[in-house]
Amino acid sequence: MTGNFDVQWIHGARSKNDDADPPIQVHRYDHDTYILRQSMTLSHEAPFLYLLFGQDRAVLFDTGATEDPETFPLRATVDQIMDSWGEGNPRESYELIVAHTHSHGDHIAGDDQFDQRPLTRVVGTELEAVQSFFGFTEWPHEVVAFDLGGRVLEVTGIPGHHPTSLAVFDPATGFLLTGDSVYPGRLYAFDMPAFTASLDHLVDFAEARPVTHVMGCHIEMSRQPGRDYPVGAKYQPEEPPLQMSMPQLREVRTAARATAAKPGVYPHADFIIVSGMGLKNILRLLIRSAVQRLGIR
Repeated sequence: MTGNFDVQWIHGARSKNDDADPPIQVHRYDHDTYILRQSMTLSHEAPFLYLLFGQDRAVLFDTGATEDPETFPLRATVDQIMDSWGEGNPRESYELIVAHTHSHGDHIAGDDQFDQRPLTRVVGTELEAVQSFFGFTEWPHEVVAFDLGGRVLEVTGIPGHHPTSLAVFDPATGFLLTGDSVYPGRLYAFDMPAFTASLDHLVDFAEARPVTHVMGCHIEMSRQPGRDYPVGAKYQPEEPPLQMSMPQLREVRTAARATAAKPGVYPHADFIIVSGMGLKNILRLLIRSAVQRLGIR
């Protein structure tokens, strides 16, 4: 199925007075595939979420960085999309699964909005809950099928950024969902040996499938090669596309391998490897790296 990326993603504003972004931007990639982005006004993380429809149920991957349904009306937005989809695809009952690419706070904050929603299951955020729901018996590199009804996703583990990190291949679109492990931004490898092993697995997994686009959950780079926006930025007017390619995925693997032995911040044209260190050291090195790239003394 062919969809479209004819979209200008909301990318924040210079000030609150200039902000005209909705709290959630909805882009219909194709009839059964929606990509949502959270406003930078609500969170500088501005994560992307994926809502995929099958014949029997839908799945929402990630719930964003904000809990409050008043300021971040995720459930209301998803309900509206599902009601609209259901008008052309009537069902007596239709289930929603709320799952996660991984369990960092900016991907699970909206989970509680789906409590008590009929015909809804929210997958737990602990590793055991993820393994149990998807049916993993040999974590992480087993490939398991997750059937939406006529749309069978393939799910595999890619820990390293987070112990629960998943990759999901969707044959209907050719999307390879990679969460925070691969995207145009700062790739934080908190467990570098696991991260490099996962990238080896991910490339092998992708090369065996007709991947059209590698789809992460953030944009942090600018259109200038090797230049990212500052951590915490709420205005990113010159973003590159969200979607990445198989050659870029291979570049991420090569870059991770080359830096595996030495913790640090390693800029590349389309992403930055941040490897093997705690959060305080990561922030310190990111600031130092940004200063060096800007030529400030």
